[in-house]
Amino acid sequence: MPKGIYQVPKPKNEPIRSYRPGSEERQELKNALSKARSTELDIPMYIGSDEVRTGKKVQIKPPHDHQHILGHFHEGDGGHVELSINAALGAKPAWAAMPWEHRASIFLKAADLIAGPYRSKLNAATMLGQSKNAYQAEIDSACEIIDFLRFNVYYMSQIYAQQPDSSPGIWNRLEQRPLEGFVFALTPFNFTAIAGNLPTSVAMMGNTVIWKPAFSQIYAANVLMQIFREAGVPDGVINLIYVDGPTVGEIVFNHPDFAGIHFTGSTAVFQHIWSTIGANITKYKSYPRIVGETGGKDFIVAHKSSDAQALATAIVRGAFEFQGQKCSAASRVYIPDNLWEEVKEKLLTDLSDIKMGPVEDFTNFINAVIDEKSFDRITNYIDGAMESKMVEVIAGGKYDKSKGYFIEPTVLLTKDPQYVTMCEEIFGPVLTIYIYQAERFEETLELVDQTSPYALTGAVFSQDRYAIELATKKLVNAAGNFYINDKPTGAVVGQQPFGGARASGTNDKAGAMINLLRWVSPRTIKETFVPAKDYKYSFLQQD
Repeated sequence: MPKGIYQVPKPKNEPIRSYRPGSEERQELKNALSKARSTELDIPMYIGSDEVRTGKKVQIKPPHDHQHILGHFHEGDGGHVELSINAALGAKPAWAAMPWEHRASIFLKAADLIAGPYRSKLNAATMLGQSKNAYQAEIDSACEIIDFLRFNVYYMSQIYAQQPDSSPGIWNRLEQRPLEGFVFALTPFNFTAIAGNLPTSVAMMGNTVIWKPAFSQIYAANVLMQIFREAGVPDGVINLIYVDGPTVGEIVFNHPDFAGIHFTGSTAVFQHIWSTIGANITKYKSYPRIVGETGGKDFIVAHKSSDAQALATAIVRGAFEFQGQKCSAASRVYIPDNLWEEVKEKLLTDLSDIKMGPVEDFTNFINAVIDEKSFDRITNYIDGAMESKMVEVIAGGKYDKSKGYFIEPTVLLTKDPQYVTMCEEIFGPVLTIYIYQAERFEETLELVDQTSPYALTGAVFSQDRYAIELATKKLVNAAGNFYINDKPTGAVVGQQPFGGARASGTNDKAGAMINLLRWVSPRTIKETFVPAKDYKYSFLQQD
């Protein structure tokens, strides 16, 4: 068989399309939206070589138009979990043995399929299924997933190229083996790119995967699976199932071949999974890899020297893009009293200009939150704030779920820096601001650090380099992604590897080599060309 030391194409970040009025790309996306709305899909599970339809159909509806039916997916049960595990284990030997360059080719092709013929279809599915506007879908379900695939292939080649030194007469080699068993990928609703990255980053390293997406993301997950299959992912390498979490967990986490979990979701679920794995540790063939990114209570802290306009813009974008349903969304803001009035004026001016409505109208900045459960939870925080003597609702506060799950961008001003909305993750378009005395910046940094158990993203605004340096040091453990004079959202693959610590996860940095290293198990090989033939060392000789 021919051999070679192969170099993969050096990745570059996928250009973001603007979808400006009159452009061909805008019309193409609108056509894809229209086609998707007019077609009612029947979405199967994908287990091994089979498209599995159970007959237990669950409706899929746009969050911004919950009377419209986009299609149905077929919900599975414990038996389907067992089937998917068997399919993954059955596919493992051939997939693990496949030369890495062929695995690389599959996922590079998937990236090109998304960049080309599937771009509008995947973006439209994300817009309709998750209520993302055109720009938020473009940076997610086009650019970010393309970047994940291309950059991860590049990192994979670099990992395989890393080799140890050798002494004279010895050749040391390092090989990266897939994990022994199967990996479980549990993915969230809010990013199609994350839903695609969690199983593919694991699979490209030679592992086989059970993928369970959030039910509210299945509409776009189905398109991703179609892309992966067209790209050449073999049957059984990625198995896509729609089964409720407790049922999946009971089977997966008790299986001796469970090798790891790649997770993005809530802190409570991740901690429960960790506890379950710990309790079952004696059942497994090896210690499972536990990789997870969970929640955040992401902050912006401004110094008295900050640019008020830049700060106001960062607040609006950081807090309210995709209705605040980003793990990285700004949720608490600390503003010095010398800047507050100017920032407030600019903030309210921007919010008065923002439109809210369905994603099909490209002029809408705000769309719907994901479902009724989320709507009710978020609005409970708003209702509580309206009743509190410690809080003033200075913008928004209205909501309506008669047509879709719409909540106005809401800004709360609190007198209490420990008020509940300064501490708890809300995951919606609700921002809380605390005004501090301008000369108490260092004390405020300590407050920022200690208020929340999370440590995902955060930002500091200042024109004073000493203040920036102080914040960078004081908040060293408060955010895994730290921003200076920018909003705390929008990490780009290859530029800002993403992840947080503390209660926000294991900080294994999606979009970086460190993440891929979690899905392999290295083996060191030492070959001695002329072996010793006498047990005696020189020091044993007589003087």
